[in-house]
Amino acid sequence: MNKRKLVLAALLLACAAAAVLAFTTANGSARSNRPQAAFKVAWIYVGPHNDHGWSEAHDKGRLYVQKQLGSKVQTTYKEDVAVGAQLQQTVSSLVNDGYKLIFGTSYGYFDKTLAAKYPQVLFEQATGTERSKNLSEYFGAAEDTVFLSGMAAGAATKKGNIGFVVAYPIPEVIRHANAFALGARLMHPGTKVKLVWTHSWFDPGKEKRAAESLVGAGADVLGQNVDSPAAGQFAQSKHIPWVGYDANAKKFAPTSWLTASVYNWGPYYLRRVKAAMNHKWKSGFYYGSIKDGFTKLAPYGPKVKAKTKRAIARKMRAIVSGKFYEFTGPLYDQKGKLRVKKGKRMTVKQLYAMDWLVKGVIGSPKG
Repeated sequence: MNKRKLVLAALLLACAAAAVLAFTTANGSARSNRPQAAFKVAWIYVGPHNDHGWSEAHDKGRLYVQKQLGSKVQTTYKEDVAVGAQLQQTVSSLVNDGYKLIFGTSYGYFDKTLAAKYPQVLFEQATGTERSKNLSEYFGAAEDTVFLSGMAAGAATKKGNIGFVVAYPIPEVIRHANAFALGARLMHPGTKVKLVWTHSWFDPGKEKRAAESLVGAGADVLGQNVDSPAAGQFAQSKHIPWVGYDANAKKFAPTSWLTASVYNWGPYYLRRVKAAMNHKWKSGFYYGSIKDGFTKLAPYGPKVKAKTKRAIARKMRAIVSGKFYEFTGPLYDQKGKLRVKKGKRMTVKQLYAMDWLVKGVIGSPKG
């Protein structure tokens, strides 16, 4: 090849390179056309992800997000995580692994101090109260559906003696126990609701023993504010009606099952993940309701009579319309002290500080 041909070849190569560069510039670089890395979101559970209760309901919410967003997100969960050193280590590990949004699904998991330690990460906590620039809170008016489930229990009791298995003596559990009792007493005036505290969110052994002690003390219906179906399985063995919590657990007590207050976490999780991905996430306080589909009643069991279903349906409509609210005075505590004046409605802030039990509840609010 002579010198002239070499120069011509070089010119042709230069023109080709310029054309490629022009095309790339017009249509986006190879780097920008690569699929973006999946947005990493994590959930932390207080119990096992398949507890048939609280944690499983949250995990269904996680799976809903994964299904809706597909490869755009990468989700994970950490289960059986206790508050304290284990939680701190879990959060640190998730942050180091690149997770940008972390949902803590138990009371006491996140606070302003922890959030401030990782300002590049967004935190959301279920059932808590603290908020900061990168810490949000979310929960809902489960007291409404717990009240309705209490109506089912009140209609089922013959002796007016109901047992209620409860976790920790904190405002969340106390207000649910109160709502349950108010619903039961609406259907069966004079009913007593006896509490047994397990001091654990998920401990099937303790929950079963609590149920045994309640039935031994004369309870002919059982309810709960704990996470496993152990109390229901015991109720089934004794042919006693049972109200669950967190999930439709009818399969564990097919003939004893009445209903349960349940949560629909998925839509909320999807909204928040999308907001974080689009850089539109803001700290807030979400309190879902029956009206927005966040809290519901599980399907009824065979022991719930048509008359009871109609009564519950009427109260549900009244709650949704705002014509009825279970925490409207006059409300008296166990000792007969007037706590809420006639016509006054408790606020969400007051519910979050509730440390007293209503008339008809047997047990200590201190656990």
